[in-house]
Amino acid sequence: MRTRRDHTGGDCLSDALALLGGWSREGREIKRVLRIDDAQHAALTERVKIVADALQLSPSIRRLDGYTQIRVGTPNGALTAGQVTLAARIEDVYRAVTSD
Repeated sequence: MRTRRDHTGGDCLSDALALLGGWSREGREIKRVLRIDDAQHAALTERVKIVADALQLSPSIRRLDGYTQIRVGTPNGALTAGQVTLAARIEDVYRAVTSD
């Protein structure tokens, strides 16, 4: 999928990602680091897998030193609408598991 640009030449998908505070681009990936406990990590991982499967994406989710690290990449490095959608859904899941 090609990245859409607005009439000023800005990258609309990058703008959308920027609105999802905490997400950043690193090389061919977008990433997010969350400080959550082990139980929240397990709940988040299970819920994200369902959403990722529906979007046909394969995020990397790992636990390291009390943090959950999430990375979503594409082979060509172009930001896709699917990645931004997944990032938004991960934010929804994050809020759900930390509000319980």
